[in-house]
Amino acid sequence: MKRTAGKRSNVDTIKPAQIDAGVIGLGLMGHSIIACLLAAGHRVTAITRSMAKHLGTRRHIAALLQEMKREGLLRKNPAALMPRFTISEDFADLAGCGIVIESIIEDIDTKKQTYRLVEENVAGDTIIGSNTSSIPLTLLQQGAARPERFVGIHWDEPAHVTRFMEIIAGDKTERKHTDKVMALARAWGKEPSLVRRDVRGFITNRVSYAMFREACNLVDSGIATVEDVDRSLRNDVGWWITFAGPFRYMDLMGVEAYARVMKDLLPELSTSPDVPHLMRGVVEAGGRGISNGRGFYKYTPEQAKRWEKLFLKFNYEIRRLAMRYPEDVGNRTSRKKPARKAARSGA
Repeated sequence: MKRTAGKRSNVDTIKPAQIDAGVIGLGLMGHSIIACLLAAGHRVTAITRSMAKHLGTRRHIAALLQEMKREGLLRKNPAALMPRFTISEDFADLAGCGIVIESIIEDIDTKKQTYRLVEENVAGDTIIGSNTSSIPLTLLQQGAARPERFVGIHWDEPAHVTRFMEIIAGDKTERKHTDKVMALARAWGKEPSLVRRDVRGFITNRVSYAMFREACNLVDSGIATVEDVDRSLRNDVGWWITFAGPFRYMDLMGVEAYARVMKDLLPELSTSPDVPHLMRGVVEAGGRGISNGRGFYKYTPEQAKRWEKLFLKFNYEIRRLAMRYPEDVGNRTSRKKPARKAARSGA
């Protein structure tokens, strides 16, 4: 990440209502990102290759805003926000945007073609954000006219609900741009982390995929079933992870004990670079998960809908719980509830 000389600008007073935002890609994630940005106060322009394929987009985003209103994350009338949302097939309509967020297929060439179109149509100081979940931002900066304004903005689904966000600096990203996006992320209702060195997978995916690999290894080795692994992790890691990250948790439990266990356990964990046999078997058999009723588990159409509905309900409930225990809650001299504005702003 490049540091720029001179006085740092005051980004703490940033106001989303004064910054038009663009979103490229109208998949599941694109919809929820748009809802989050509208709720925070941005005027949003979405770019798609085919308006005809997205005739229900406005209705879907209006429904997400209504959902946020019902769950207490939005004070404004959702109907009053919808006129601030535009869908277009023309990249020229991004001309007035102060930030443009790309959320399309994870393919480097496709993303770079999109960036070229964006750069041809926006101002020189417009921030270009990528919602890539695994591609190093430094690779995406290559060939850009102004690589210094590229910032990784890693969202999680449902983007209009979760507090998660990772901000990634590529090798050529200037500090002033990551500072601005960090401030915007807080205005969007996020609790962002800054990835200071550009690595594939960033923070959460690197940790999560190490867990996924070991979970598959336990099943492939005949040590446990899929159900056993899910049950154990739900009732152990799932019990504390919203309250404390791994380092805070080890502090709470006693660091020395973890050092002793690591010495003996780490050599026995899977370090295979190959996709696990269990995972390959599901994918090669056509399993996609909930979307087609076949994954590590099988689902009837009714069960799939029920699991999706319950997962969304859980996301709102876990957000409310997380808001009661912000990351610095134990450092405060007196227990203060988060301000209502902070709890309700953005997504």
